[in-house]
Amino acid sequence: MSSSNTGGAPQGPAVRQAAMAEQVLADGSATAAELAERFGVSLMTIHRDLDELERQGIVRKFRGGVTAQPSGVFESNVQYRLKSMRPQKAAVAEHALSLVEPGMAVLLDDSTSALEIARGLRAGDITPLTVVTNFLEAINLLSDRRGIHLMALGGDYDPLHSSFLGVSCVEAVQSLRVDVCFASTSAVFGGYAYHQEQHIVSVKRAMLDSAARNILLLDHTKLGRVALHRVAPLSRFDLVLVDDGASAEALRDLDEHKVPYEVCAVGGGT
Repeated sequence: MSSSNTGGAPQGPAVRQAAMAEQVLADGSATAAELAERFGVSLMTIHRDLDELERQGIVRKFRGGVTAQPSGVFESNVQYRLKSMRPQKAAVAEHALSLVEPGMAVLLDDSTSALEIARGLRAGDITPLTVVTNFLEAINLLSDRRGIHLMALGGDYDPLHSSFLGVSCVEAVQSLRVDVCFASTSAVFGGYAYHQEQHIVSVKRAMLDSAARNILLLDHTKLGRVALHRVAPLSRFDLVLVDDGASAEALRDLDEHKVPYEVCAVGGGT
C-alpha cells in the first residue's frame, strides 16, 4: 500500500502513532480502515499502532476502530477534553466566577471545566485571591497573574491528565482549608457523581473534604451517565452548575434527588 495523505515520506512507528493520536483526538474517533488509508500502511500495522496508543491510555479501541471519547472505564485524554464542549464549559465557568469574591481561597481540580474558571480569573480583576490547584494547565495560566497567590499541589505527574496526583497530592490537599472548591467529574446519575479512575477519585474526595463550599461543574453530556467509581453523592455539593443543553429528563433526575442546581445559558446569562 502506498503512502496517502502523508506526503510520501516514510514514517517510523512513533511519528505515525503521534500523528494518528492527534487525528483521533481532533476528530473524536476513526475507523481502522480510514487510518490505514490516511497513513498508507496495512490494517495489521494500524492495529499494532492502536494497541500501543491504547496501552498509553490515549485512546480506546472498539470493533473496527478507535475513539478518544470517554466510556464508563476510560476517561478521555486531556488534549481531547480541552477541545470538547468549550462554549458549554465557558458558560458554566462564567456563572461560577460570580461566586468568587476577593480574599477567598479557591481550589480548582484538574478538570477542563475548572480550567475555564482559571481563564476567567486570569482575565478578570477578582483580587487578591489565593488559588490552589493540581492542574498543570491552570498553574501555567495563573503563574504570572498579579494579585493571585498561586499554590501548586505536588504529587506524581500524570501526563494523560496534565495534573499531579497520588498520595502526596492527597496529603497536600488534606493540609488545607479553602473557602470554595470547584470540581467536575465524568458522569452523574441517580444522585451520585462518578469517575473512571480511582486515583482521580481519591484526590477529588480530599478536595471536597477540604472546602467550606463545593460547586460541581458539568456540561450536559455528563448527565445521565455512569462510570466505574463513585466519587461522592451529589448531596456533598452545595450547588451544581450545568449548561442549558441539559434535557428535561436529566434535570428531573436532579430534582428527584433534591440536588440544588442552576442552569447556565450558553452565550451569556443564567
